[in-house]
Amino acid sequence: MNTPILQLLVLAGIAVFLILRLKSVLGTRDGYEPPRQTPGPQVKHEREFEVIEGGPDPDIVDHVAEDSDAAKALMAMKDVEPSFSVGEFLQGARGAYEMILMGFEKGDLASIKPFLSDDVYEAFASVVEQREQQGLTVEGEFVGVREMALHDAEFDPVSREGEVSVRFVGELTHVVRDRAGDIVEGDERQVKRQKDIWTFARAMGTNDPNWQLVATGE
Repeated sequence: MNTPILQLLVLAGIAVFLILRLKSVLGTRDGYEPPRQTPGPQVKHEREFEVIEGGPDPDIVDHVAEDSDAAKALMAMKDVEPSFSVGEFLQGARGAYEMILMGFEKGDLASIKPFLSDDVYEAFASVVEQREQQGLTVEGEFVGVREMALHDAEFDPVSREGEVSVRFVGELTHVVRDRAGDIVEGDERQVKRQKDIWTFARAMGTNDPNWQLVATGE
């Protein structure tokens, strides 16, 4: 055989061998194949927080300690009357404090009688009557509530009566005048600071939304 032809056949055989070798190593592609992606860390989209059901009620623990007897009493009130709100109660108590306190100071008990228990009304009426017998009159103006906080709470599961005590620090002007109009107590230019702990009560789960003042103290 001619030497050039023999060399050509040898080279062709080597080329075929190399092509087959490359196919076995790299594989083949049929049509379009997307490029292979290098595996990387997978990002998991998880919630940054979890809602825990049955946790503490902010409407209660914002005002009293979570494990206190007062907190348990307030929770029992909510169980009987789900619409009961401690925050709304305290807003109402603030307004009631001003109305009842000034009604007592000025001796106008008729306007505040519906908001007083019988015992508290009788105690207030006794003081007002004593003033009148002595010829004394009280003049005062309410300045505002400086401090207010829920002090305690109790609940009777039998009667379903709830009691909530609130500590107030109120500011008002207060003077007492005799029959001649002279000041015998207080200073009309001085603001008096008064501290009270008032207890309000109401039968929970009834149609009557009004709380009554059942006890006063300091």
